[in-house]
Amino acid sequence: MKPAACSTVSRVDVTGGNRQALLASIPMATQTETCYRHPSRETGVACSNCGRPICPDCMTPTPVGMRCPECSKQKTQVRTLSSMQAAPTVTMALIVINVVAFLASGQFGVGSSSTSNTVFAHGALYGPLIDQKHEYWRLVTSGFLHAGFIHIAFNMYLLYVLGRMLEPVLGNVKFALIYGVALLFGSFGALLLQPTAVTVGASGAIFGLMGAAFFEFRARGIDPFEAGIGGLILLNLAFSFVLSNISIGGHIGGLVGGSLAVLAFHEADRRRQPLLGYAAMAVLAAVAVAGALAVAGRGTGLGG
Repeated sequence: MKPAACSTVSRVDVTGGNRQALLASIPMATQTETCYRHPSRETGVACSNCGRPICPDCMTPTPVGMRCPECSKQKTQVRTLSSMQAAPTVTMALIVINVVAFLASGQFGVGSSSTSNTVFAHGALYGPLIDQKHEYWRLVTSGFLHAGFIHIAFNMYLLYVLGRMLEPVLGNVKFALIYGVALLFGSFGALLLQPTAVTVGASGAIFGLMGAAFFEFRARGIDPFEAGIGGLILLNLAFSFVLSNISIGGHIGGLVGGSLAVLAFHEADRRRQPLLGYAAMAVLAAVAVAGALAVAGRGTGLGG
């Protein structure tokens, strides 16, 4: 059994990302001034709303930068990477689907699974069956199956954290499309490296969300490593190569797919042609499926 598991869970330092975003948005005065409330204190920081110079005691962090006490009382709703006010409905729906599939599979052990299970037998990623029996649905269903409690717990935790970070910013549709493209690229990568391995797990798609978060942070002027995403990717990639029973191809494939998907949306936004982004998702999905079908036939036999 080759479960495509994320073998470690690192905390996504959203607080660090918030701090970088706030610092990047602080308007700096052109010359040293004094705080408007404390004339004896020099400062180089101004309120991001009214522009008045403020000292550290008068600075109030907000999603749009440091503000003076008066301006900080104004309720301004801003959608940023740190804003979690929008309901991450797609994220929660994906978690529910994964949990239901996990319960249906009956794989309640710590980390083992059995291919004799009906759900696994008909849903896991396995190249020879895709190639010879044309069971193409495995490219998708394998991303919703997990080999044990620890496997699904790691993956659902990361999906929850990354989803609550990205979905309110990207929107439900874009987030769902990026997740889907990453899942398909994860299946492609898994089959490319190990077409005869039985592979399950959502971590290919989750790696895609990590890649999307990395480039989303960069696009907003936030250092992904300071925000914790860069380190999270490197750590999980390292464990992908060090630990056994890990789908290296699935992780790397998902990371590439999610990164390409969010970059395509960024380019479409830059050109002010939103339909271009959705067309790019269709192309990326088609490439992933075509690639997966091309390499699935490299297996020998139909053994399970």
